[in-house]
Amino acid sequence: MSVEQPERDSLTGYLTTGHEWNGLKELNSPVPRAVYFFLILSFLFSVGYWVLMPAWPLGVSYTKGLLGIDQRNVVTASLQEAALERSVWTKKIETEDFAAIQSDPRLMAIVRETGGALFGDNCAVCHGVNAKGGPGFPNLTTGSWLWGGKPEDVFNTIRLGINWTNPDTRVSQMPAFGRDQMLPRADILKVVSYVYSLSHPGAKELDPAKVDAGKALFAANCVTCHGENAKGNPELGAPDLTDGFWIYGGSLENIDTSVWGGRQGHMPSWENRLSNLDRKILTLYLLDKRKAGP
Repeated sequence: MSVEQPERDSLTGYLTTGHEWNGLKELNSPVPRAVYFFLILSFLFSVGYWVLMPAWPLGVSYTKGLLGIDQRNVVTASLQEAALERSVWTKKIETEDFAAIQSDPRLMAIVRETGGALFGDNCAVCHGVNAKGGPGFPNLTTGSWLWGGKPEDVFNTIRLGINWTNPDTRVSQMPAFGRDQMLPRADILKVVSYVYSLSHPGAKELDPAKVDAGKALFAANCVTCHGENAKGNPELGAPDLTDGFWIYGGSLENIDTSVWGGRQGHMPSWENRLSNLDRKILTLYLLDKRKAGP
């Protein structure tokens, strides 16, 4: 009985395996020497690693390796180094005044990074990730701040909160002139026309007679908080009505809603929820956002 001899490829001289796919025959070619080389190299590396580094479990312990490297110690040392580095810049931010920190590019780079994380974790849910606020929540990138925009003012607003449970919280409330029947509906519409005209001078939809009448009503009912020039009062948290920045919207309808039903915003006190350092970083972060502009 004759045995069929393997076919030899005429081009390469290698025998074929007998496997064929769509006319393509598989060659029984030898494994490249480079493969053996890298296999041997990998094996030698593995043996060397087992000897030098912690590798094999031994019940409750493990082989320590000739180098004695312990990743737990490496991580601990790394954390200690990071803590030491952090302590350097945290001490500067804690002890230096706002102006000195703002003039230090390295510290401000840290403020932007750390403050961005703090703001995202604690403030963005109300004021938005870009700090530009929304209906009922002020835009923090403008120069319009209810209790003042100086560093100390912003810091204390963050610390105390607004209409919150902190005993020293900022307190502010706009009366509901319509709901509580402090003014008749017709007079409220006149006041609304006047207030709207402050940030929209010459608006065609306004009746000049109503605006003039509203001005007199404003003087009689609103100047105590907002001032005779309607530019607000930071000590009372009364907003500037002339700058075009509106927490609850500046349309005629929005202003009407505010005058009719009143407003009382709330902001948590962060005195017991964030450290003094974190509140200072947040203050610097917001001041930097305001400097960058909306």
